[in-house]
Amino acid sequence: MVDAIAFGGGYAFACAVQPGPLQAYLLSQVAARGWRRTLPAALAPLISDGPIALLALIVLGRLPVTAQHGLRIAGGALLFYLAWDAFRHWRTDHRAAGDEEGRTPRTLLQAALVNILNPNPYIGWALVLGPAVLGAWNRAPAHGVALVAAFYVTMVVTLAVLILALGGARLLGIRGQRTLLLLSALILAGLGVYQLVVGLPPLIAASIR
Repeated sequence: MVDAIAFGGGYAFACAVQPGPLQAYLLSQVAARGWRRTLPAALAPLISDGPIALLALIVLGRLPVTAQHGLRIAGGALLFYLAWDAFRHWRTDHRAAGDEEGRTPRTLLQAALVNILNPNPYIGWALVLGPAVLGAWNRAPAHGVALVAAFYVTMVVTLAVLILALGGARLLGIRGQRTLLLLSALILAGLGVYQLVVGLPPLIAASIR
């Protein structure tokens, strides 16, 4: 169960600290309305991800085991790509996520809508979380539940800490953001290795038969 919790928590942290639509919303809301009014928005993934997760698990559950292992390998490749992208952003100067222009949502439900329209949760559940949850569930249902719980607890807590940090300093600054990006790159690369280690041996064994 420890590996399921570590995987869910590590992936959630890496997702939460990388710039994206939800992070842009948090930054702009803290600047406009303060951290107290923005803090509930940390719960947005709990509202938006339910239908996405259910759809992904239903579809993935109908696939043969070899296809599920193939998706784990594809997920590992995706994690390596995300790790490289985070590392590339770490090496170069970049704007804070909140510098993006455009009107931002002002409520928790609107924040959840932003996340629903964001392609990242769909890709994450289809290629990373979905296969990982099914694999953990097949070992023991408690492991699958622990992985999902670790992911969302870590996601909400990390977003809440980010909001509090922004409330204290308005913006993390380039140095703080680059540190988080480097840490997320290392975590994503490690999770990519884990996905390949778990997915490749069964797939190779199945192809030999």
